[in-house]
Amino acid sequence: MTRFLMSWILSAAALAAAAGLLGDHMKIGEPSDTTTERLIALAIVALVFSLVNQFVAPVVKLLSLPFIVLTLGLFLLVINALLLLLTDWITGKLDVMFYVESFGWAVLGAIVISIVNAVLGSVAKRA
Repeated sequence: MTRFLMSWILSAAALAAAAGLLGDHMKIGEPSDTTTERLIALAIVALVFSLVNQFVAPVVKLLSLPFIVLTLGLFLLVINALLLLLTDWITGKLDVMFYVESFGWAVLGAIVISIVNAVLGSVAKRA
């Protein structure tokens, strides 16, 4: 349970960083929302993203292993972008504002999220 909670917190920080860097191309919460409403939206989006990464990602990565090997791991960017778009779709069904403009922006968001997760994960392990 502690591992999932840490994953949820790191995902929230990474999603917030990606939304901040990508500007209007990736949004969490409505522009008219208060800070509390945006934090709640961020927590819900991070929870969905963590659950998608916990349950869907391993299956997709296992099934696409030949493509991952063939592209020397670059296909993982495509998978992570698709998982981000899946999170966008799920949160849309939950009526939570999370928006990624296109697949290209999802790839950039996945890169930012991966970098932030790697840095924060290494810092969290040292603490």
